[in-house]
Amino acid sequence: MRSININSVVDEAKFNRFHGLVLFWCAFIIVFDGYDLVVYGSVAPVLMKEWALDPIQAGSLASYALFGIMLGALLFGPLADKIGRKNVIIFCVLLFSVFTVLIGFAKTTTEFGIYRFIAGLGFGGVMPNCVALITEYAPKKLKSSLVTIMFSGYCVGGVLSAGLGIVLIPQFGWESVFFVGGLPLVLLPFIYKYLPDSIAFLLAKGKTEQVGHLLSRVNPSYTPQKGDQYELVLPQKTGNTVAQLFQSGRGLSTLMIWMAFAMCLLMMYGLNTWLPKIMEKAGYEMGSSIMFLLVLNFGAIFGAVFGGWAADRWNPKKVLIVFFSVAVISLTLLGFKFNTFILYLLVATAGATTTGTQIIAYAFASLYYPIQMRSTGVGWASGVGRLGAILGPMMGGYLITMDLPVQQYFLAYAIPGVIAAIAIGLVNQRNGADRVIEKSKSSIA
Repeated sequence: MRSININSVVDEAKFNRFHGLVLFWCAFIIVFDGYDLVVYGSVAPVLMKEWALDPIQAGSLASYALFGIMLGALLFGPLADKIGRKNVIIFCVLLFSVFTVLIGFAKTTTEFGIYRFIAGLGFGGVMPNCVALITEYAPKKLKSSLVTIMFSGYCVGGVLSAGLGIVLIPQFGWESVFFVGGLPLVLLPFIYKYLPDSIAFLLAKGKTEQVGHLLSRVNPSYTPQKGDQYELVLPQKTGNTVAQLFQSGRGLSTLMIWMAFAMCLLMMYGLNTWLPKIMEKAGYEMGSSIMFLLVLNFGAIFGAVFGGWAADRWNPKKVLIVFFSVAVISLTLLGFKFNTFILYLLVATAGATTTGTQIIAYAFASLYYPIQMRSTGVGWASGVGRLGAILGPMMGGYLITMDLPVQQYFLAYAIPGVIAAIAIGLVNQRNGADRVIEKSKSSIA
């Protein structure tokens, strides 16, 4: 009879086909989360003309999905700790795919808003669970990198949305870009087949045979044998999972993580909703203004990948503070007149240090919270952070009605970056995942 330390088997594994499949399918799902982030910004100028919306109405319409995402993150994060991450992810993919397609058939703002809200529930549910799943299976030295590579799919979805908006909207109307959002429905059987469930969840349910099989795929150097005892290092479980986010000295840090998420999401959703309109007010044509959205999300890809690499080599807290600081500088400079190349460079930098920084923040939160409350911790950070995401588009709509100089729009979105940098600075990493642990054992019958 052997005692198998699950944490050691996973941490010491080398990246292989199993990790690649988990990364691919989680990233694929996140691509459509990112697609939804940017798709409204692509269609907003068209909807404002077609449905005679003023900026405040358009900003409010953008926020319907964000209310859904907030509720979905708060609901499905804790639920996954109880019924399994795989089950929740599959249901959420089905939910957001069906209702994103239905948005394309909306004839009124009420229908549009209801469908966006329900789709948002699904989007909110997949984010924390994909992060938690990748973190659980990733080798120790690659955890931040794999999470940020997965979340680069978020940026790829943004690029895809802006690119398709340029091509499809003039030819087939705004509805067409929402029909593309139904693609995950076609591949749902493959997601169900290849996406694993949480080892911690399987062990808690006594499914030790599946645990052994999964561990042999995670780390081929391990071969399961009958009678193996599995040992998993878990945080001490006392009371409600959400309440644990504030225990063992984590209270202030949890609030600061929530604040950083809120401020970063405010910048993200505000820019992705209103950047084309702001550039249109600055004198650019419709196609050119959407091109800025494309550049913003291209920059986000590089920011996420570089940020993940940096977070694995240096303190992720310091990386986040640097990124937020650069975001403040680039957004402030965008308000001044430069040639096209410098302007595109600043927009790309803003994308790298807003959307890209949010992706690093997910990895940071996932590493901060112990595995047993990881989905809950990331889910609540994402959910509460959605208050900032809701405020971002609404704030932009209100500012546009004031007909301000262009530089003041960008300054308004730079200030939250200062707040986010201070909040991350106040997070105490010593009260994180390594605080209090206990050992959970189970054996193959």
